[in-house]
Amino acid sequence: MNAIVVVDKNWGIGKEGNLLVHLPGDLKYYKEKTLGKVVVIGRKTLESFPGQKPLQGRTNLVITRDESYRAEGCILCNSKEDALERLKEFEDKDIFISGGESIYREFMDLCDTFYVTKIQEEFEADRYFPRLDDMGMEMVWQSEPCEDKGVTYRFCKYVREQL
Repeated sequence: MNAIVVVDKNWGIGKEGNLLVHLPGDLKYYKEKTLGKVVVIGRKTLESFPGQKPLQGRTNLVITRDESYRAEGCILCNSKEDALERLKEFEDKDIFISGGESIYREFMDLCDTFYVTKIQEEFEADRYFPRLDDMGMEMVWQSEPCEDKGVTYRFCKYVREQL
């Protein structure tokens, strides 16, 4: 499986249910990587999307503990185990863990590839992604610096080191 995330210098990913900064280039990159694939997200992440609607052109698997929750156009699961059962229908390479914080942490050990947009500055955050550099992950690629709205960032690819 893959994870895809945008982080600041402190590995912050969000504040009060929103992204730290709106970066059109990162949103385009996210779409390129996930179009036609499966995105695994939590309910709060779904509700942060425009119109609280699933992302078009992708299979949206939403994990929520609320068994009465309904979201049109989504596969709803009430646990990690339930989600893993549903994900057996798809190729691992086509699955992108896409947030929020608790979903990333629950599926971290199952991901071998991490697509990380690294913002070159700090923002006030209340949600974080695990620091891959401290976890035996290897950065195997990074883009040239990009800039949107005065914010500099790079696209990076990390892989789990194979023993």
